[in-house]
This record gives sequence, structure tokens and C-alpha cells, in this order.
Amino acid sequence: MEILILLVVVVVLLFAVPDIRKSLISRPAFAFFKRVLPPLSPTEREAMQAGDTWWDADLFSGRPDWHKFHQTKAPQFTEAEQAFIDNQLETLLGMLDDFKIVQKDVDLPKKVWDYIRKEKFFAMIIGKEFGGLDFSPAANSHIVSRIATRSISAAVSVMVPNSLGPGELLTHYGTDEQKNYWLPRLADGTDIPCFALTGPEAGSDAGAIPDTGVVCKGEFEGKEVVGIRLNWSKRYITLAPVATVLGLAFKMYDPDGLLGEQKDIGITCALIPTSHEGVETGERHLPLNQAFMNGTTYGKDVFIPLDWIIGGQDYAGKGWRMLMECLSAGRGISLPALAAATGHMTERMTGAYAYVRQQFGMPIGLFEGVQAAMGKIGGTNYTLESMRRLTVTALCEGKSPSVITAMTKYHMTEMGRQVMEAAMDVHAGKGIQLGPRNYLGHGYMATPVSITVEGANILTRNLMIFGQGATRCHPYVLAEMEAASNPDEEQGLKQFDSLLLKHISFAAGNFFGSLFMGLTGARFNASPMSGPTARYYQQLTRMSRALALTADMAMLVMGGDLKRREMLSARLGDVLSHLYMASAVLKRYEDDGRQTGDLPFVEYAMSHHLYEIGQAFKGFFANFPNRFISWTLRLAIFPLGLHFNKPSDENMQVIAKQMMEPGLTRDRHTFLCFWKDDPKDMTGHMELAFLAMREHADIYKRIRKAIKRGDIAEDLSGEDLVKAARKAEVISADEAKAFKKTEQLRMAAIGVDQFAPGVIEGRKF
Repeated sequence: MEILILLVVVVVLLFAVPDIRKSLISRPAFAFFKRVLPPLSPTEREAMQAGDTWWDADLFSGRPDWHKFHQTKAPQFTEAEQAFIDNQLETLLGMLDDFKIVQKDVDLPKKVWDYIRKEKFFAMIIGKEFGGLDFSPAANSHIVSRIATRSISAAVSVMVPNSLGPGELLTHYGTDEQKNYWLPRLADGTDIPCFALTGPEAGSDAGAIPDTGVVCKGEFEGKEVVGIRLNWSKRYITLAPVATVLGLAFKMYDPDGLLGEQKDIGITCALIPTSHEGVETGERHLPLNQAFMNGTTYGKDVFIPLDWIIGGQDYAGKGWRMLMECLSAGRGISLPALAAATGHMTERMTGAYAYVRQQFGMPIGLFEGVQAAMGKIGGTNYTLESMRRLTVTALCEGKSPSVITAMTKYHMTEMGRQVMEAAMDVHAGKGIQLGPRNYLGHGYMATPVSITVEGANILTRNLMIFGQGATRCHPYVLAEMEAASNPDEEQGLKQFDSLLLKHISFAAGNFFGSLFMGLTGARFNASPMSGPTARYYQQLTRMSRALALTADMAMLVMGGDLKRREMLSARLGDVLSHLYMASAVLKRYEDDGRQTGDLPFVEYAMSHHLYEIGQAFKGFFANFPNRFISWTLRLAIFPLGLHFNKPSDENMQVIAKQMMEPGLTRDRHTFLCFWKDDPKDMTGHMELAFLAMREHADIYKRIRKAIKRGDIAEDLSGEDLVKAARKAEVISADEAKAFKKTEQLRMAAIGVDQFAPGVIEGRKF
């Protein structure tokens, strides 16, 4: 007993007496922390400090506040936004013929370009005071998504000016003079913008751009002025071939000290008319056979005045921070919108096709192998739309959550790829034959575009999500890093000491909390909701605590090495991402009023995300270099074993059957998918056949029974089948008329396009 009391006294003295604590605990810990701290380059520091945290910080803390989370309201469209969606957007969608756009013209028709400019599709993010639409991120996302279900090429053309580019940079950083001149011209379509960041030697590592701007004296408009002499070579620049104004990122230098003592000023952004002497544009890339304008821009010894810097001279050298802050918002809208479009379109069209296409006398959607693919499409699309909504909610609240938008971009584009591949598996030959009736082919070819741009997905997963999340979302690490980098070591120690006790308490709470939740199966965790989703909240809280514990231990043990061990850190990023996606699913379910028809989709999504969380932890523990720490973490988090399972076969079968049922659930899950009430239309031919067959399902059922009895030959289809059914008196005369029309629609829907000799070779579509 005396020994125990003595130990308690020693611990109290060590931690409670500031001088003793600093000398024996904080100072050695501070020295260790500085030694293992991963070094940050200036561009990494700026990227780390850009943007905000939001729900990601709650999840990373291990203590998510679900009640606060559900108080967040999903955004609603304004009257002006809804009117635009109902009118201008629908008009544009009706004008698009993606097969001709891609295969014949390799460009949008002039009437489409003119309409987009006239109706200000390029000006959704520009304020009304400058003639723009000033739409919310929710409206922006919805509009781009819906266009993408019709034409990826048109969607990309619209989305780029409303993402990272001159419009957004001018809005946030432009001088009054720049805003007053350029924004009205961008808003009314007088000018078409592009932004040139990437080049041959700078892709994902955009901070390494070799393009330069040297401060010097030169002639501009007949006068000698101080300006910048630029040299650049950029590629992959969307809209560059048709742009009239070029946003340019470059490294700025002042070797002669014309602006001050600083020689290496840093990354800077300028706005340059493409008609300016020395600016070269017009050459095109052909990005996976898509028709959106994408190409190169060059400039050699191009002289511009200083006031062409976005924001003026005061913003020289601040370009990287500007880009990171703007990209963290645009990354959460543009490419995720394309992925959401893929999800909506593949769920609606695959459900229809799986019912219309028959084999062995029954819809292929009744075969279990096809149902597995359909279950993946429907369940994944539920997550896609949920994630889109939640991220847009944060952006509508004025947040710029860099970690969340990185997660959204990476996982939504990857999920878009997965559902597209599953849809192609179900459609088979229907999906691979290009033509006016193929609604999958161009989207399938374009899928890698989203994977590679705005930060390649490999980079985003392996370096950004956990790399930024661990410091931005952790309650103490960023402050500790700032203390460690303080040039005044004593002041830094004082700051570190004030954080240390809190961090130790945080880590201890996570360890014992994780162990308790693991032993009890998290059944004592509070849930904000009752009913079928209650257990999901309990398990997500448990996994949130597990992430906080594991991330702390990983950073403590590995320090700067964790930054280089990308496979390990990416797995922790996966845990954070799947926690966020699962949260989005639960919030959507509540926001939509707990629709009974949604529950199978929720169950699929939650099973999938919990399973992936478990697999990420399993992979992390198996590869963590310190085996004792790995064993300890595994024991604390999964003391009774890892029991998260993939979605069940029954779950996928239920989803598949619901995808083949017309009605409210199908319409709510695929509301972004545009289709035209026209049997010759790209999507209309499939939708109309599906609806007609569902309407006359009883006729098909009677005919199948007659075939089994031998009253009708089993190898008949189309009009021959109608005649045989009428002759066998299986259907009435009136039914025969309806059945004939339905069979015509069905045969057109399962058919593919074919072209006469010379049509393809001469592009005479």
C-alpha cells in the first residue's frame, strides 16, 4: 500500500508541478517531438494551412457529436436557381447529342456554345453585381451532374470556369479594377477563361512548376514600365484552345531587386489576354476521345505589367496559397459531380436494361450473377449521392474543408469507376457498340479523366487525405508542430508543455475507450437515432475512437517516416474516408425522412464502409513495423476479433429487384439522370421500353406460360411473337396492339447501332 501511495505522489509531482514537469517530461518529449517531426516545405505548409476543418475533425477526434451533425441542414435551391434548373438547364440538355459531339464534330455545336455563353452557364460562381448568377455550390453541383448524364464533354466545358480558374480567383483576390473589368466579361460570355497550372514537369507536384516570371523593365503600351518577363509551357489545360483570357501560375523572381530585397518571390498568378503578343494557344489534346477543349499554351519572353498579377503586386508570391484555398472548394464540386452523374445514370439505365433484356425466358436481372453487379451499382450510388450532398452542405455553409474535398474527389471518382465497370458487365455487347443509342460508352472512356486530374488519385489517397487530415483534424498535433517550429525554443517549449498533458489524457482516453468498446461491441455507445440504424452509429463512434488511437501511435512511433510510408498512412486515410462516407449515408437517410425503400441501400452502404474500415485496420496492423505496438493496437481495438462483413447476397438481391421497379424510390435515387420521352433518344429508348414492359408485365407473364406449355414457339420475338400470341388466343386484340408497340420498343432497346459502309470511315454520322 505504501508503495502505491508513493507512486501516486511521484506521478502527481511529475505532472502537477510545472518546473518538474517541464524538466523531466516536457523538455525530453519536446526534443523527441522535434526530432521525429516530419519537415514541411513552404508549399506543404501553405497547403496544410489552406481551407477549414468540419465534420472530419469530429471523426478524427474519436468523439463525433452526432446531434450537432444532424442539426446541419441540407441546402435548398433558391427560386432563381430552381427556375434556371427547370428552364435553361432542361433546354440545354435537350440540345445535346453526345454521339455527334464526340464522334463527328469533336466539339460542341456552335448553337450550344452560344447558348451556354448567353445563359451564363460559365458564370454560376460570379456575383450578381458583376452580371453573374451567384449560384450556390449545391446548384452548381446539381447542374454539372445533370449535364454529365447527357454529355461528359458538355459538362466539363461548363464545370471548369466554375471551378478553379480566373472567375474564382478574381472573386476572392482580384483588385477592384480587375473585378470590374474582367468579371462582367466572363459573366456575359464575352471572354472564355482557362487556367494554366500543370505542365510537362509539374503534374501532381504543381508546386514544382518550372515556368518563370522575372521582374524587369519593359515596354507596355508605348511606355517603359516595371513588369514581368514570362516563359511557360503548359499542357492538359481545359478550354485553352478556345480561351480568350489565360490564368497563369508561375514562379516569380526579382534578381535586380526592383520590388525589394526578396529575390525568390514565389508562385504567382496572373491574368493575360490570349491575344497578347507572345501568347500561344490553340493546339488540342484528345483526352480519351472526349470532345471538350483541352490543350497546350506556351509563351517565350512574354512581357506583362505588374498589375496583371491577380490581386495586384500585393499578391505576388501568394499564388500557391490562393490556389490551395480555391482548389479545396472546387475539388469538392466538379469531378464529384461527374461521378454522381455516373452513379445516377448507371442505376437507372442498368435497372431498366436488366428488366428489358431477357435470356432463357426471363429478365437477366433475375439471375444472381447480374444481381450482384446491380446491387453494387445501387448500393454504391446511394453513397455517391450521400457524399455529394454532405460535401456540398459544408461548402454552402461557407466552409472550405480541404481534407473533406480531397476525400470526396478521390472516393467519388473511384466509386464512379466501379459502378461504370459493373454497368458495362451487365450491358455486355449493348455497352461496347458505340452509336446514338449507347449511353455508357463515352462515359466509360472518360472515367480515367476524373481519376487523373485535380490531383491524381494515387497522390490524393497516399499523400493528401491522411497527410493533411492527421495535422489539420487532430486536436493537438498542428499546435504542437507550430510550437516545435518556433524559433524561440523556450517559448516553443512553453507552448508544447501546455498541450502535452491534454494530449496524454486524449491518448489514454482513446486507448481505454477503444478497449471498452471492443469488449462490449460498442453496445453502450450512445446513438442519436433508434431503429435499424442505431447500431451503425455505435460502431462508427467506436471506429472513430480507434482511428484517433492508431493515428496517435503511428505518428509517435514513426514520426517523419510515416510520411514516406504511403501504404501505411493511406490505410488510415481510408478509415477516415469511410467514416465520412458512412456518416453521409446516415445523414441522407434521416434528411430524406427514413424512407422504407431506402433501407436496403443504407444497409449495403453501411456494411460496405464498416467492412472497408476493418480491412484498412487489418492491413495497417499487418504491415506496421513495430510488432509489439501493432499487437497492442489490434488487441485494444478488436479484442474479440474483426467481425465486419461485406454486404449480404440477400441485400444485393433486394436492391437489384428495386432497381427494376418503377416508382418513387427509383426516381429519387436517379433524379439527376436526364432522359427524353423519345424512342429514338440515347436514353429514352431504354426508359420507354422498360416502362412499357412493366405496364404490360401481365401479358409477358401469360406468354411465358404459354411458351412453357408449348402453345407458342420459344424462339419468337417482336412482331412474330405478337402474332403467335394472338393466334393462340393468349392475348386479346386490344392487348395485341399494346403488346406490339411494347415489343417494338423492347427490340429497339436491346438493339445496337450499325452503320452502312463508308459512314464510319467518312465520319458521316
